[in-house]
Amino acid sequence: MGRQKALRPNERESWNAARLSPRIRRLRPRSFSEWKALRRWGKLPPWEADSAGYLLRLAREEAGLTQSELARLLGCTQQAVAQAERWQSNPTVEFLGRWAAKCGKAIEFRMVDTT
Repeated sequence: MGRQKALRPNERESWNAARLSPRIRRLRPRSFSEWKALRRWGKLPPWEADSAGYLLRLAREEAGLTQSELARLLGCTQQAVAQAERWQSNPTVEFLGRWAAKCGKAIEFRMVDTT
């Protein structure tokens, strides 16, 4: 068997920091299929659980609708639906409500005191 490469001091420190960091941010968004699997398994980090775009896509898929069918129901284009389903999307509350209604869901927003 080969010998393990010895790490230089600065490499060792950065490796330990990455290993011990409680919350490592991803540089790229997860794919939808990876996000969906981690969500189903209860392994999705809390800061990734509420991606509006992925939640919209999940609702559409559970309703058995294609992007084109949902676009027709919403009165918009298929491209608008695809854009709304992206990780970084930022849809309006009104759009979320219409989307949810067409998918047989309801949207619930709550503000709670943190004190």
